[in-house]
Amino acid sequence: MKDDKITYESAGVNLLASEKIKDRIKNLAEKTYTPNVLGGVGGFGAMYKISGYRDPVLVSSTDPVGTKLMVAGMVGDYSYIGEDLVNACVNDLIVVGAEPLFFLDYIA
Repeated sequence: MKDDKITYESAGVNLLASEKIKDRIKNLAEKTYTPNVLGGVGGFGAMYKISGYRDPVLVSSTDPVGTKLMVAGMVGDYSYIGEDLVNACVNDLIVVGAEPLFFLDYIA
């Protein structure tokens, strides 16, 4: 067996570009913080203080963008994907009577 080393770079991952975009996302996310946000962007879990509610129930939702990325690629316009994703998640919360407090994301 060869002793070939697999690296992020050999897999097509640009670590510098990744760090730059994460910094941009962090700066944008921090602008939305309320006093209930505990901790910051980048951890393995987020903390949100539930206050100002009587008998609070925490409701969370996350969605993939699904086939919308394929459509965006066909028309060459990805500008709406982020807003569409947030709207889909917010709608899932509103239909059960929940107030959107934070946003979950993942890349798959």
